[in-house]
Amino acid sequence: MRAEQLLPDHDSVDVRGVTIRKGTVAAFLANARIWSDRASGETARERAAADIVEALPALRASGLFDVLTIIDPALRAWIDAHPLSCSLDEVKR
Repeated sequence: MRAEQLLPDHDSVDVRGVTIRKGTVAAFLANARIWSDRASGETARERAAADIVEALPALRASGLFDVLTIIDPALRAWIDAHPLSCSLDEVKR
């Protein structure tokens, strides 16, 4: 299946009641790299963390984590520790 077959002429799709925007997985990958990079500054890591948490419902609804495993054990544990929804204050934990 190609991307345009999932989102023909649209910027998003609803899956199980969750809106998944075009680019969500690519943004997650970029944010995961920032979050995992020890050279990233604290502000960059916090922004990446907030963006990851915001995207988690869509990423989970897409089934991404059902078919792919995050190889960074710290990132995987951090994501697994977040409920389906949480506040921005919880992101900093």
